[in-house]
Amino acid sequence: MPTRGAFIVIEGLDRSGKSTQAAKLKEKLAADGVKVELMKFPDRTTAIGKMIDAYLRTNIEMDDHVVHLLYSANRWELASRISTLLSEGTTIICDRYAFSGIAFSASKVASTSAAPTSASSISASTSSSSPAALPSTSTSQSSALAPTSSTPASATSIAQTPLLPYAWCRAPDIGLPAPDVTLFFDIAPEAARARGGYGEERYEREDVQRRVMEVYARLGAEMEAARPGSWVRVDAARAWEEVDAARAIEEVADAVWAVVGPLVKGGGIEGEVVRLWEGALA
Repeated sequence: MPTRGAFIVIEGLDRSGKSTQAAKLKEKLAADGVKVELMKFPDRTTAIGKMIDAYLRTNIEMDDHVVHLLYSANRWELASRISTLLSEGTTIICDRYAFSGIAFSASKVASTSAAPTSASSISASTSSSSPAALPSTSTSQSSALAPTSSTPASATSIAQTPLLPYAWCRAPDIGLPAPDVTLFFDIAPEAARARGGYGEERYEREDVQRRVMEVYARLGAEMEAARPGSWVRVDAARAWEEVDAARAIEEVADAVWAVVGPLVKGGGIEGEVVRLWEGALA
């Protein structure tokens, strides 16, 4: 049976080390002779991506629905390229994907708390859920894949009402190429805040990141429940892996390779590319 490239997505909070690990993984795959391409969303080089970049870096105000659809459209701009590269045998590493768009949009809130968390002041709020809500990892994997604890959402959330329904946020991405594996980098928002460059864009606030984590937890559980077997491409590995991103860079890199290595060593993935939530629109 013809084989194709693997589609690997790396997700997590801002400043969790995703970009560093994506670059390291690309280098390792290339050194092993694997055809590989690294993508990042939003892709700020496209026409839509430039609009997103301006929104993130300035005080430009847009309706929340428009912002979400721009992010989704940015992914659809490259959907055909992703499918083509995979079919040609190129492995794709993606730094953020549809899960980020859903997590940041579905966690926008109209807040009655003292903190300024309205859509007009942040245009994208989110929260952190307990990683325990995500599937646990195999005990045979590296310790860097072990779940970690985080602050309960109740400690930071006060009478917050979502502005955009989860199902609505998910709908525009139904049918996009689905990753063969998604690595979720788990890091407490307060730890991410301590890293350099935090706070340069409007999403990078600790309360926002906490709400984002709640939606990530829901997405992770949903991915595991919805695609048993067909979503998981490697033995004893899950489609949604937790990585303790607060660990040393090399230790996290080893944990990433423990998941990705078996996926690519067989010479490619058999079968067609699966589509995200295809047939699941409710």
